[in-house]
Parts: sequence; structure tokens; C-alpha cells
Amino acid sequence: PCLLEVPSGASAQVRVRVSGTPGTASVASVDVIARRDSSLELTVALNGTGSEPGLIGAAMRVFAAAGSRVSITTVQTADDAFISLDDAGIFVDEGAHVEVSHTVLGAGRSYTGLAADLRGDAARIDVDTSYLGAREQVRDFNYQIRHLGRRTTSSMDANGVLAGASKKVLRGTIDLMHGCTGSEGAERETVLLADERVDNKTVPVILCDEDDVAGNHGATIGHVRPEQLFYLGCRGLSPEAAEALFISAKLEDAALNAPDDEVRANVIRLGETVIPGFGEEIA
Repeated sequence: PCLLEVPSGASAQVRVRVSGTPGTASVASVDVIARRDSSLELTVALNGTGSEPGLIGAAMRVFAAAGSRVSITTVQTADDAFISLDDAGIFVDEGAHVEVSHTVLGAGRSYTGLAADLRGDAARIDVDTSYLGAREQVRDFNYQIRHLGRRTTSSMDANGVLAGASKKVLRGTIDLMHGCTGSEGAERETVLLADERVDNKTVPVILCDEDDVAGNHGATIGHVRPEQLFYLGCRGLSPEAAEALFISAKLEDAALNAPDDEVRANVIRLGETVIPGFGEEIA
């Protein structure tokens, strides 16, 4: 366990790395306290290598005091033998802003989620999720955001590619509770289904117990169209090669936007296990 406390008006940048090994469970327990008008950038890297089963994870509790800014970036690049757990409880006070970015690329089974309370007036949280599912991987996401203060704002955006026989479920719940006058919540997801065998479930939920609020949700889910595959086939790409192209694009984006060199190296290492020569393409 570790405690990260940022004094009022101060700024900090912190890296937490969890490196899993086969036959073990490696989990970071992180408590974050961002005092009034402080700023914190937290990066959590979850990585595990090996062909034997193992577990990696992070459990976080985050308190963002009035006027603070907290940015949390989590990147998961474990091999298929691993199970990944990533969970957070977040409390956002008056005028505070929390940004959460989840990039889920590896692990045979990954479970990612958070529960957030927007307790103070004008509190805000933005959650951005990017994921890749390949082979027989399982992706499970569960996000819950409760609006309690007035004029609070939340957004959940997810973008993913599912290939092979992978499975994914994403549950996103926005709860506009009594008293949260003037609040807004929105959730959106875009999913590319690169193979007919994938199993995708998108479950957006908006609960409302207040009149003067706005809640929106939408999803764009689609297979690669036959005419697109025909176009690629005419240029010498088989359906398997086309699927690899979509996977490569997601991995390339993660590598180019990696928060540091070590995370980028882990993305490239994972990409090599999926697409031979991926590292040369990035170089």
C-alpha cells in the first residue's frame, strides 16, 4: 500500500508500476488525497510477462478536494496468462476535476471499473477508455458515477477493437440523484468488431431523480463491412491480415501516446506477441 498526499496549492507527478510474475499476485493499493487547489498526475503501469498464470492489479481510493485537479492514467500490457484487476473509488469535491484514462491491451481476462461520487457543486469527472480484445481474451468494464452536487458534469467515452473470439461487456451507469440541479452526464462508446466470432455487450444506464438535468448515451457498434474486406482483398490482404491491421492500429496508437518510455516498450513487447514485426513498424 502507498499514500499519495498533495498539499494545498502544490503539484505532483507520480508513477506506480506493478510488475507481475507467473504464480504470484502483485497488486498496488493506492490512496490519493489531493488537497484544495492542488494538482496531481498519476500514471499506473500494469505489466506481467510469462506463460504461466499470474495476477496483477491496482486498487485506488481518490479524494479530490475543492478546486483540485487529478489525472489518472492506467495502461495494462500483460501477457495472456495473467488476470488483471483495476478498481477505483473516487470522491470529487466542489469545483474539482478528475480525469481517468484506461488503456487495456493485454491479459487473458481483465476487469476494470470505478465508482465516483460528484459530491460538491460544479464537480466534474471525465473517463476515457481504450481497449483491445483478441484471440479468446475477456474484457469486463463497470463504471458508476453518481451526481450529488449541483451543476456537476460527467462523461464516459470508450473506444475499442474486438477481434478473434474475444468477449467484452461494458456497463456504464450515470445516476442523476435528487438535488443535483443543473447537472449533465453523457456516455458514448465506439466498437469495431473485426471478426464474426466476437461477443460484445454494451449496457448504458442513466438513472434520474431530478428534473433540471441532462443525460445522454449513445453507441456505435459495427462489423467490418464485406465491401471493405473486398477492397482490402483486392489489394492483397487476406481477412486475417485485415484483422491484424485493425489490431496494429490500436497498438500503434497506444505506443505513440504512452506516458513514458517504459510503458511504450511494454506496448511494443505486447504487440510483438500479437503481430510479428510490430516493433519494426513502430520504429
